[in-house]
Amino acid sequence: MREIRASDEIQIQELTPYLWEVVQHGDMRVPGRIYTDWHGIQELADEVRRGQSWNALSQVINVACLPGIQKASLAMADIHPGYGFPIGGVGAFDTQEGVVSVAGVGYDINCGVRTLRTMLSRSDIEPKKERLADELFRTVPAGLGSKGDIRLSMHEMDQLLVDGARWVVEYGYGTPDDLEYVEERGRIDGADPDTVSRKAKERELQQVGSLGSGNHYLEVQWVEKIFDQQAAEAFGLFPNQILISIHSGSRALGHQIGTDYLPFLEAASHKYGIPIRERELVCAPYDSPEGRRYMAAVRCGINGAFANRQALAHHARVAFRQVLGTPSGEITTLYEIAHNTAKVEQHEIDGEQKEVVVHRKGATRAFGPGRRELPEPYRNTGQPVLVGGTMGTYSYILRGTLEAMHETFGSALHGAGRSMSRRQASKQFRADRLTRDLAERGIVIRGHSKKGLAEEAPGAYKDVQDVVDVMHEAGIIRKVARVQPLICVKG
Repeated sequence: MREIRASDEIQIQELTPYLWEVVQHGDMRVPGRIYTDWHGIQELADEVRRGQSWNALSQVINVACLPGIQKASLAMADIHPGYGFPIGGVGAFDTQEGVVSVAGVGYDINCGVRTLRTMLSRSDIEPKKERLADELFRTVPAGLGSKGDIRLSMHEMDQLLVDGARWVVEYGYGTPDDLEYVEERGRIDGADPDTVSRKAKERELQQVGSLGSGNHYLEVQWVEKIFDQQAAEAFGLFPNQILISIHSGSRALGHQIGTDYLPFLEAASHKYGIPIRERELVCAPYDSPEGRRYMAAVRCGINGAFANRQALAHHARVAFRQVLGTPSGEITTLYEIAHNTAKVEQHEIDGEQKEVVVHRKGATRAFGPGRRELPEPYRNTGQPVLVGGTMGTYSYILRGTLEAMHETFGSALHGAGRSMSRRQASKQFRADRLTRDLAERGIVIRGHSKKGLAEEAPGAYKDVQDVVDVMHEAGIIRKVARVQPLICVKG
């Protein structure tokens, strides 16, 4: 068993070649557990040794100090520093003694991915790739401050925050069949619009059905490799198949909810005597008036994001119909799953079923076989896990495992994970050259911002194959298919 010391206090032990434990010390209530390899754990320890104040390893430790945390403070293989929680962080908290935290949810509440299936093959797309890219760029609202085509009154906004994607389906965008393949079926209970500020609602009124900016994207992809034929058949996948993946969240709504509740939960932290180790780690007991109010607002943000992706799926279907004549009914939802949430779930802890609040910050739910929350066709296989890579490499479709249910509260990685900051990337990469290089490899890029393209250059991220392999070898997920981009629309 190998050991690493990041400092006099921080000792890290190897549990397996792909799982490392930060030994409990100081105020830690549980150990920290990080899914990575030898190289990855060395990098995390080096950040501490160099005196880098904003580092992911310290954030894993800080989360382990929060009241009511269960088993361990967890980090997936795409770990990198976030606000309070590391990106890739998972923390489950007892509903009686535990807390809810802004840091464990983030500002883009319920950011997630929907992947749509088609019966088209790569050869059907190639001759019309440029035209399709132009139509998607025109049809799908994207970019900073972008606006969708759904205009809501304040009353309608309140209804949307309660009903989520169902409201958008009733509006005429998509069908009820879509909802069967969305986490929570596109609507989570317990949302209360009265807990959301008027400012948050006003900012969102014209943004439903818009992609946004940053790392959000719409990609047309093709299935390059099948790893698990049985699971691929259950998911409706075949070689060279065309898929559409949409990565977006709750837009201005979620950001304003986070902004509004940061000082609210800071006051609650002081009221309940909870030490604040990093600004966004402010929290309140789940079973308190403040905790219940924050969770009711988070659930509104969750429903807002479900609604947004449902509308975006409609826009993608329209573009395919315009260019390729593909009927909307032939573009079906494979799955939609989120990676910025706090949700109450049932999990086995110490041999007993227990209700816990699972925070997943840049981590994806990855339920294994048998969970009733999954659509019936996927129940024997395990949940589809949608992992985005970069616009120049790969993305993956994985499946959850029973090991994930035992070890990570049914959670896995959500992407490649950044290896450099946006500021560093914008200095190192140039959008024009990036677009040209990708075009030479057959990938068409349409972006609303040169700066945004540079920030999202493939070189700014870890190797997605490496991080997926870590989680696969650890048994938390199983690889089903690898896909490559043909078209990428960025905000």
